[in-house]
Amino acid sequence: MDEEYDVIVLGTGLKECILSGLLSVDGLKVLHMDRNDYYGGESTSLNLKQLWKRFKGEEDPPESLGASKEFNVDMIPKFMMANGVFVRVLIHTDVTKYLNFKAVDGSFVYNKGKIYKVPSNDVEALKSPLMGLFEKRRARKFFIYVQDYEDNDPKSHEGLDLNKITARDLISKYGLEDDTIDFIGHALALYFDDSYLDQPAMEIVKRMKLYAESLARFESGSPYIYPMYGLGELPQAFARLSAVYGGTYMLNKPDCKVVFDDDGKAIGVASEGEMAKCKKVVCDASYLSDKVKKVGRVARAICIMSHPIPDTNDSHSAQVILPQKQLGRKSDMYLFCCSYTHNVAPKGKYIAFVTTEAETDQPEVELKPGIDLLGPVDEIFFDIYDRYEPTNDHAADSCFISASYDPSTHFESTVIDVIEMYKKITGKELNLSVDLSAASAAAAEE
Repeated sequence: MDEEYDVIVLGTGLKECILSGLLSVDGLKVLHMDRNDYYGGESTSLNLKQLWKRFKGEEDPPESLGASKEFNVDMIPKFMMANGVFVRVLIHTDVTKYLNFKAVDGSFVYNKGKIYKVPSNDVEALKSPLMGLFEKRRARKFFIYVQDYEDNDPKSHEGLDLNKITARDLISKYGLEDDTIDFIGHALALYFDDSYLDQPAMEIVKRMKLYAESLARFESGSPYIYPMYGLGELPQAFARLSAVYGGTYMLNKPDCKVVFDDDGKAIGVASEGEMAKCKKVVCDASYLSDKVKKVGRVARAICIMSHPIPDTNDSHSAQVILPQKQLGRKSDMYLFCCSYTHNVAPKGKYIAFVTTEAETDQPEVELKPGIDLLGPVDEIFFDIYDRYEPTNDHAADSCFISASYDPSTHFESTVIDVIEMYKKITGKELNLSVDLSAASAAAAEE
């Protein structure tokens, strides 16, 4: 261990593993350590016995739920947008060769007490029961504008400069109702709150186009894909990648401590009486708790079921977004469902998550609107965890700390944090111009 590295990464959470892989591919000498004896950190994947032990103590799970090893329950479940930035990262690093993807069956939104398919283009807008007849026509015109918009074709701009006008200005031009704006902003463009309405309109147009392009990619009912056997495969795939490029992995290294020089700059990591030197340290918040602040909490319910979420067209895998206004809350709620068709549970079993930014100390009460949509559940576990963000100056201490995972059930915000960290660590932009078809083979086979 007494060697010098360009970067030492602490923790094998998804963000840390992605960064470790990206930096290794860049030719940096990387040492990756974890105090745990398993991959994944907060974003690990548990079998049924591990899940039981974590939330119910020592008792054994009932045999009626099926074999423990057939469960792969992701603790931070997130779907990937088929044409999104994360899939580009997977292709850029060639990690796709270690993973098999399958398209996700459905993408839904909650509106006035019911679940609806998210309409993503002009044709679906006209069919959608989400809107009345006149609203459908207005929405169709808006979708056509977004679909036809091209940066380099001024004719498609219809005289609007999307970098200057706000999303609110653009949407008001089409006279859309609040409920329509709600599902477009939160379930299509995947914004967490309504502050986007006062930002330049270019961003919402790009996000809506990404959704539609991703949806068209596999012609399934959603724009999302998910790895077979769940996200637990991802950290290991990046670990393999790092090893191919000469990175070193060390699990089960207790008491990993970052060592600083007299000026407060990180110079290495000590564990079990040994020290590895480095120029930079990358880690999650748990390794440098004095350099982060608590910014919120995530409440979640983890459910094992014997049926799909009702009103989702029998989708074996699905996301349902419950926009904050529909619930009278400050933050959206998310339903995530996956099943034996993605090999995350035994045949006939489904795993569902209900997650949101906690606004109280009672997850059971707070998550009820989402849980009520699930129908009968075989088992339910409640959990609440703190969310942290870094407060340090990385230029001064050479420490690069990832923010905790938010409650959303898609990857878009997670990968933005990774790319921003990459830029800070390396001082350069990550080149993500890749051939997207490289990730389609496995997903399209199904």
